[in-house]
This record gives sequence, structure tokens and C-alpha cells, in this order.
Amino acid sequence: MVSSAFSINTGGMGERLKDCTAIITGGARGQGAAEARRFVEEGAFVVIADVLDSEGRTLAEELGHSATFHHLDVTDEENWSAIVSGLVDQGRSIDILVNNAGILLFDRLTRSSREDFERIMEVNCTGVFLGMQAVADEMKKQQSGSIVNISSVAGLQGVGFQFSYSVSKWAVRGMTKSAAHELARHNIRVNSVHPGLIETAMLDQFPENLQPRVESVVPMGRSAEAAEVAELVLWLASQESSYCTGSEFVVDGGLSVG
Repeated sequence: MVSSAFSINTGGMGERLKDCTAIITGGARGQGAAEARRFVEEGAFVVIADVLDSEGRTLAEELGHSATFHHLDVTDEENWSAIVSGLVDQGRSIDILVNNAGILLFDRLTRSSREDFERIMEVNCTGVFLGMQAVADEMKKQQSGSIVNISSVAGLQGVGFQFSYSVSKWAVRGMTKSAAHELARHNIRVNSVHPGLIETAMLDQFPENLQPRVESVVPMGRSAEAAEVAELVLWLASQESSYCTGSEFVVDGGLSVG
């Protein structure tokens, strides 16, 4: 993979998310961890929600009093309820939800099992549905909130060797639009982010024969750092994007152009 020398100079603590509370699923590593770090840098209190307990706790300790770890299986309604009720009991608002958790599978329509298809849909699609449903009532009470659903460039085009994954990411795109329409009158914004080839553990899952030739398939000639996606997610979470809802935001170096 060809990666960037991308770096962010935050100039110290910011206030773009001052006094906000954010839940980030899949927040223990990769893209989710990059988002957690940026949110904390901009004044948010972050709930790192993940099934990776050890990595999640380590990151929360690194971020100090501005973050906490909570075990979350995104397919478990009771797990979601525990996070939301815990924040409410602490007197915290629920200002931001980033549905970042997801799993990848390499399969084809004619070479996939029902079990594999349903597992991908359960995590990548049902998990997003349960997350939005879990926070919606509290956000309605506040009459404010920002939900950012992480889809993929696979949710913009067909990918023959990622059949189930592509279906799930198209579903996330559709759910985002429907939820945005329903929640807009409550001043709750819902947008989807569509990353391309990002330097995370998910990219490492590509089999040798499917390793993308970055220089030839990405017009910008490189993969992205997780921090580059985090900047876009931060903008959508903040009031800087106050009139954006129900939209797709692509961060792929031109991959989906063709």
C-alpha cells in the first residue's frame, strides 16, 4: 500500500465539540480511535464503544478523563440501552453518535452462504439501526443531535468480490436518508460517510490476490490515513455542518470516480 505522510496540527485543545458527549462504535482502534482522539481534542466527552475490551480500555486511559470505555456488541439492544441509560443517569446529553463499527467479508452472490450474509447484515446494518434507535429519543428531548453513519465507497457502487459487504453499506446509505427525513424536524442531522482505501486493520484483511493496486485504482495514487476520515466525521459532528443532513460525504481519493 502507498500511504500518505498526512498529519494534523491541532494547535492544542479546541472547542468545536465543547460540552458535547459522543458515542463512537468500533472506537477501540483504526478509524474509530482516530475519531475518538480528534473529538477529545475538540472538547468532547467520548464513549468508546467496542467489543475489543483491552484495546478500548487502553485508549480510554490514554485519553484520560475525557473518555470512557463501554463494552458494546452493536447487535445487542441491551448493550445499547445500558450505554444510553448510563449517560442519562450521569446527567449527560447525547449529542453525537458515530456508527463506525463494521465487519468485512470477501464473497460473491454465487459463493456466499446465508449465514455469512446475515452476519454481515446483522453487524453492519442492524447495528446501525439499533444505534440510531437507541439515541433518537434522547436527541428528540434535546431537540438537537448529529448522527454520522460510516458506510463505504462500496455503498456507492457494486463490488463483485464484496457482495454481502456492499449490500450492507448500501443499506446504511438508505437508512441514513430515511432517518434524516424523519428526524430533521427535531434538529437531528443524519449523514453518511463513504471512505475508500483507508490504512486500518480492515485493509489488511484483503487476500493477497485481491490486494488493491492503489497507484492504479485511486486517482490520488495513495491510500488514506484514518485521521483524514476523522476530520470529515468531526466536521459532520460539529455545528460547522449545521445545514447538512441526509447526504453522502465521500473521502476516497477519487476511487469512486471510475
